[in-house]
Amino acid sequence: MFRPEIELFNDSLARCLRGGQFFQRFYELFLASSPEVSDKFRSTDFRKQRRMLQTSFYMLVEYIALGWPECEAYLERIAAAHGKHGRDIPPHLYDLWLECLLRAVKECDDRCSTQVEAAWRYTMGAGILFLKARYDRPVASLETPG
Repeated sequence: MFRPEIELFNDSLARCLRGGQFFQRFYELFLASSPEVSDKFRSTDFRKQRRMLQTSFYMLVEYIALGWPECEAYLERIAAAHGKHGRDIPPHLYDLWLECLLRAVKECDDRCSTQVEAAWRYTMGAGILFLKARYDRPVASLETPG
């Protein structure tokens, strides 16, 4: 059973995606938020990046709601790719990421409220904590024994 926060998040995400500009707007806000961010995304294929972010949202929801091992494995791969030994996205940038994401939600969801914002913070906060906790983890520790 989904928690009420997850249902609010899913409904809001659906409204945000209706206009087709949500992820583009989020990345505009995020890239403009800091020179460090724009430098990290210097050679990014944003079409691919937007698809990956949307997939990550769904995987995160399934992981929180159902604890599926496949979703956890996906999130572990994302954590390794973004960690110190991957793209080296430092933990402090995730807080900025969340604030830019919430700004995009407020612009794209005409029913955004304090409860909807709290649902986004709950859902994305779980993912952010997951990524931050794995920032320093060596990539080798994520490999499965052969």
